[in-house]
Amino acid sequence: MDDDLREKRATLRRNSRWLLGHGFEEGHRELERVAAWCAENSVRPDHYGEGEDLQAFEARVAQLLGLPRGRFFPSGKMAQPIALRLWSERAGTKNFGMHPTCHLELHEHRGYSHLHDLEATLVGPPQRPMLAADLAGIRVPLAALVVELPTRENGGQLPSWDELVGLCDLARDRGIHPHLDGARLWEAQAHYGRTFEEICGLFDSVYVSFYKGIGALAGAMLLGPEDFVEEAVVWRTRQGGTLHSHMPNWASAAMNLEERLGRFELFHERAQELARALEEVDGVHPIPDPPHTNLFHLWLDAPEEALLSARDRVAEEMDLWLFAALSSTELPGTARLEVYVGEAALGLEVAEVARGFQRLIELTREA
Repeated sequence: MDDDLREKRATLRRNSRWLLGHGFEEGHRELERVAAWCAENSVRPDHYGEGEDLQAFEARVAQLLGLPRGRFFPSGKMAQPIALRLWSERAGTKNFGMHPTCHLELHEHRGYSHLHDLEATLVGPPQRPMLAADLAGIRVPLAALVVELPTRENGGQLPSWDELVGLCDLARDRGIHPHLDGARLWEAQAHYGRTFEEICGLFDSVYVSFYKGIGALAGAMLLGPEDFVEEAVVWRTRQGGTLHSHMPNWASAAMNLEERLGRFELFHERAQELARALEEVDGVHPIPDPPHTNLFHLWLDAPEEALLSARDRVAEEMDLWLFAALSSTELPGTARLEVYVGEAALGLEVAEVARGFQRLIELTREA
């Protein structure tokens, strides 16, 4: 991509109305909001992860999820492998199970192996969520089972409630600790219509993210039994994750969780409205249909480069930025797009979004 095209796209991205996520915001805006919130609430900084206000936030999240203890971590990439190491040490085996599309396998350079000497067993096919029948077919002993709710890579799919209960029950029956990869737990709860406490009660440990759907600065929390979580904090220090102060990040998490947690039902409803409208557009296919959460995928019958050029034209003609990136598919001449419905989509008319995608496909066919 030449410099002129790169600059053109950056300008369109910055100045157009967004469909995805919570919309475009200049980087300093979140810092300004956090500073104002801290001043308004007289928030005191933590010192190396210790401080009354940080511990109060950790306790609020633990109470919300119905777990004994939670501690703040700089990232899930640090928190989850530590959790798996601790369950491994308790179980006396280095093996753990996870879905083939788990973030630990696809996007973390197998840190669980290089840093913690753990071994992964992939459970179930990539096209759908993990089920009890998949675990039943695994013969090697497992210390823990990572269950991602929802599974992002296949369009934000969720198992049914009964399927999820069956999976976790089987894991416990076999002495396997079920661990929740709850990076998008906030999104999953709207589908199940159950409390966070009910969902998290199926698991022995839970990780949640604050920067994704909540929209905060980077940060995560690991929750579970008190001794387990406190041992995890020792490993947080060993890996350089106990910073002089975590204040900007956990304050952003606390502020955004307070403001946004009650809005995921709205995001879920809008995702279903969008999917219904987009399935009527020739060349656009929602996956799954209907969406299980406010995250779903679109399969587009056009090649990536043509779609990127057409996206730019739609932004120029309609002041509408439909997506930032595409992923390839197994079929030549098609592409896949992740749709995350947040505050931005609530500010758009569903019919206008459908027209935008219709125009997108039209432009690719003209090209």
